[in-house]
Amino acid sequence: MTGLEVLAVALGMRHGVDPDHLAAVDGLSRVRPSPFNGVLFAIGHGGLVTLLAFPAASLLKGLDLEAFHLPAFLLLLVAALNLYRLLKPAPAFSPRGLPLLNPLLLGVLFGLGFEMASQLSALALSAELSPLRLGVLFTLGMLLVDGVDGLLASRLQNLARDSERARQASRFLGWAVVAVAFLLAAAELSALDLDAFALPLGLGLFGLLVSLRLYALRPA
Repeated sequence: MTGLEVLAVALGMRHGVDPDHLAAVDGLSRVRPSPFNGVLFAIGHGGLVTLLAFPAASLLKGLDLEAFHLPAFLLLLVAALNLYRLLKPAPAFSPRGLPLLNPLLLGVLFGLGFEMASQLSALALSAELSPLRLGVLFTLGMLLVDGVDGLLASRLQNLARDSERARQASRFLGWAVVAVAFLLAAAELSALDLDAFALPLGLGLFGLLVSLRLYALRPA
């Protein structure tokens, strides 16, 4: 792989650790505990970003879709459902009536911001490489992070069915997801720039998930 292609993978990994991604994937695991949540989210998100990186999609970039604050409202939905499950853990909630909770579709909707697509377009033009190749490598980077995150979160939820320690860890993660999702949504809707805190917040949330997973596996 060339240095540019390695950079595309690194950009995908960096994008995958954004706190809004992790909050969405971890939040989905409480209402839809599947080990493939993170993988499907990354495929949907990376697929749309790759499409928008093509020159033919330049007309779409003229649409100010970011003005609708769609990711903020999706985060509010994830936060609200997690809050509901924390306050009313039974009976089990079924997400069938909410197609927005499909992780593939959720990833696509999160990809409607064009900043990353513009970066991939610039990389492709600078080296005359295919946006498709760069997009696939970018998606691979996201898969490495969001896929592992989704797997760990779903396994924690499954452990919580039979272990009091895991149930405590699951609830702690749930409250963390609610807090982070509400914080990010409020910042987006109030035009507050949290970019300087995005990486440490994302790494902190990922580290919390790993720590809680290890805690849940310890013998009581």
